[in-house]
Amino acid sequence: MKIALFSDVHANLPALEACLQNIDAKKPDAIYCLGDLVGYNIWPNEVIDIIRQRKIPTIAGNYDFGIGRSSDDCGCAYKTDSEKELGKVSIAYTNEIVKNEQRQYLRELPAHIRLEFQLNNDKLNLLLVHGSPRKINEYLFEDRDEKSLNRIMEQADADIMCFGHTHKPYHRILSTEIENISRFRHAINIGSVGKPKDENTKGCYVMLTIDENSSVNKSDSIHVEFCRFDYDIEKAANAIEDSPLPNEYAEMLRKAF
Repeated sequence: MKIALFSDVHANLPALEACLQNIDAKKPDAIYCLGDLVGYNIWPNEVIDIIRQRKIPTIAGNYDFGIGRSSDDCGCAYKTDSEKELGKVSIAYTNEIVKNEQRQYLRELPAHIRLEFQLNNDKLNLLLVHGSPRKINEYLFEDRDEKSLNRIMEQADADIMCFGHTHKPYHRILSTEIENISRFRHAINIGSVGKPKDENTKGCYVMLTIDENSSVNKSDSIHVEFCRFDYDIEKAANAIEDSPLPNEYAEMLRKAF
């Protein structure tokens, strides 16, 4: 089974349209979205409408959670005073332009999606979260201590965990031993469609392949492909510059930071 997973669109309509076109060409069996549909650009309503029209199962990101409740807090861990001031402008603008029907959709999104596969007389649990199973806005960066990441996944009963939020894609294979038998877990950050932060301006999503031979006892029994795609960055950046949003967000798209 081929499963396409994308996240962190952040109201970037040109990026979402290019992403879905790229996904459709690969003909996956299922598509899931891991949240943060809104914020930082001018098309939150249009992005939400496409997700709804295509009936793509979606979980709430921290920005969706805040806007869904008309909050002035997006749950973003801004580090500097400058970042905080820019962030205030973005969430105020997003709250202003999101319509009631779209806001209700954000408010009603689930926190997690869990899929259980029955393979090889055993189960394989796939957990989809935005930040982490513990908190919608917890950052799980690639340098997270292995014991900590293993513990988070064990407590969530997740063999494969896919998440977003950091906008920096990676795949880590974690190993443990239970009764002298090796067991493997996969932590997969699927990157960002509309606001990459890994110095690669192309949008990013993951194609996850699970087949009848996939097993928690084999480290290479699932396939994870990071798919990068081009989109009209200047259209998205110019839209920001022509709006009340800070121009800094346009430069972030152009440089992917």
